[in-house]
Amino acid sequence: MAIREIRTEGDEVLRKVCKPVEKMTPSLKELIGDMYDTLYDADGVGLAAPQVGIRKRIVVIDVGDGHQYTLINPVIVSQEGSQTGEEGCLSVPNKAGVVTRPQKVTVRALDADMKEFTLTGEDLLARAICHETDHLDGILYVDKVEGKLIDLEQPEDEEDGEGKE
Repeated sequence: MAIREIRTEGDEVLRKVCKPVEKMTPSLKELIGDMYDTLYDADGVGLAAPQVGIRKRIVVIDVGDGHQYTLINPVIVSQEGSQTGEEGCLSVPNKAGVVTRPQKVTVRALDADMKEFTLTGEDLLARAICHETDHLDGILYVDKVEGKLIDLEQPEDEEDGEGKE
């Protein structure tokens, strides 16, 4: 497996609608493995294929609950409630913003063996499912931010003249 370059805001692939996966191939299995490697290397929660330059409807998610979720051709079939909170994105580095998402979502997708399944997620998992499936339609969380983006980079410490290494 390998770590792939994460595309950042301004890259046109992030604004394109992705194509459905018709069949699993060795190169797509490799892509999924690479997406997990890339996700963990970047200390993220979710990653969509367009974020590594591939216009396919594939998402990987790990919210730290002991499960890895691979969603191929995901479709959100129901949503309930709402939650408002801060989000970030590996494709918009060092920024965050407040976004309202459903509190609970159910998604129908295919797994890496192309078997259909249904997943219901709440809280962070619901947020991640919505965030990552948006990527598949060329939508970035910055399109949904309420108010302004927050800059997460630490400013240099002006008092003692020392900056971050």
